[in-house]
Amino acid sequence: MSRFRESVRSLLREQVLDAAYHLVAANGWGMLRMAALARAAGVSRQTLYNEFGTKEAIGTALVQRELEGFLVGIQGELDANRDDLREAAAAGVAYTLRQSMDNPLIKAILLAARGGDDELLAYLTTRPEPVFVTAMAMLDAYVIEAWPDVDAESRGLAVETIVRLTVSHIVQPVAPPEESARRIALITARIAYPGRTD
Repeated sequence: MSRFRESVRSLLREQVLDAAYHLVAANGWGMLRMAALARAAGVSRQTLYNEFGTKEAIGTALVQRELEGFLVGIQGELDANRDDLREAAAAGVAYTLRQSMDNPLIKAILLAARGGDDELLAYLTTRPEPVFVTAMAMLDAYVIEAWPDVDAESRGLAVETIVRLTVSHIVQPVAPPEESARRIALITARIAYPGRTD
């Protein structure tokens, strides 16, 4: 495929995902129809099906794109606190929880789930892709570089724990973001460094 065609295809995907984002944020995932999405994106239904194939594929791409934005912000928080794993974990989790509270797509997913339509919620909770696998891979690579003294088993457990607990607190918050982040970071640090008391 030529560079021009790749660029056009990339722009088309972004155009469709932008339109899907706005439609889902306004009306919920359950109300998203391919015909309405094609109109909102300014493309034909056939083009939409050729590019994505199914509504589920659009959901996956939409969640993946949102996740990538979150991961960039999380990395910034980790970088700013790189000298202390616990502080870095607290900053990354707090950022994620605060951002998720204000994110129109996540709000739409959670509201739809409370109304009985949990189809898109599965992307945040039960499907390993894109959220869990992508987030855990990014954090695992980061911890290997930033805190090489964390052994492989502890690192794997800590990374899985922080991702799963953070998603759980997005879906069902039980405390303000900073308090939840502090508690999740404490758990993560104790798993990463078993036996430490600080």
